[in-house]
Amino acid sequence: MTALLEAIPNVSEGRRPEVVDHLAAAAAGAAGVTLLDRCSDPDHHRSVLTLAGSAPDLIAALLALYEVAVAEIDLTRQRGVHPRVGAVDVVPFVPLFSGRATGAPMAVAVAAARALGEEVAARFGIPVYLYEEAATRPERRRLPDIRRGGFEGFAARIAAPGWEPDFGPRRVHPTAGVSVIGARWFLIAFNAVLDTADPAIAREVARAVRESSGGLPAVRAIGVLLASRGLAQVSMNLLDYRRTSIADALAAVEAEAARRGARVVDTEVVGLVPEAAVCGTLGADRVLERRLPPAS
Repeated sequence: MTALLEAIPNVSEGRRPEVVDHLAAAAAGAAGVTLLDRCSDPDHHRSVLTLAGSAPDLIAALLALYEVAVAEIDLTRQRGVHPRVGAVDVVPFVPLFSGRATGAPMAVAVAAARALGEEVAARFGIPVYLYEEAATRPERRRLPDIRRGGFEGFAARIAAPGWEPDFGPRRVHPTAGVSVIGARWFLIAFNAVLDTADPAIAREVARAVRESSGGLPAVRAIGVLLASRGLAQVSMNLLDYRRTSIADALAAVEAEAARRGARVVDTEVVGLVPEAAVCGTLGADRVLERRLPPAS
């Protein structure tokens, strides 16, 4: 059986639907690849596509997506509240369900990440950094450590000792930046909107709940202002729902917001989540297994 992977390219475009349509069509047009989901956000200025297929098919789909992104996205003109270093900012590969006949081990995802990274660098002249399970050195495992300073600060970073890319030239692509490609476990992108326009409150809540500040295990969080809504948001990545669930993350944000005189008025999940992570907290439309093609 062919091993099935999930790929979740995050692209730095969330305000031009026609460009996102072009990106999605390019990726979905590859044989053997299913586009499971797409989400765009104008404030984050970011779109997330969820794809499923074999490693070779996904690599072909992602190279088609890169071709569109390099032509259509100029980071010197792109600004959003979400950190980014590349037009195609990050591409994780995730092994899907070892219990399925078409399940894949992590080694398959790592090999796919490295194969894609080498081809992206060769074809588009974009420096590529490998992260998480595909990382070649420990200081590059964590995405925030690679992305610190953003696109604008990467020219200095790439020239610093020890920060040569894993693939590609040691210079930032002038409009497409760099790209971070890797392999990881399921990650849940979960956001909570507060009833305040003060981003400082959201930043305080984010600091309280994220693991790096002594908060919840396996949680990353930032606080941002959603200008389109006039409200602040706590934007979270739950790195392992077995350690911190969606319900636990929401309860912590609600408690920290209440301490600061705010409350949660809306939540969202970006992309899809495994059924085991839902536990009655989300609708079936966000469940990954409901979107997968039948096992063959």
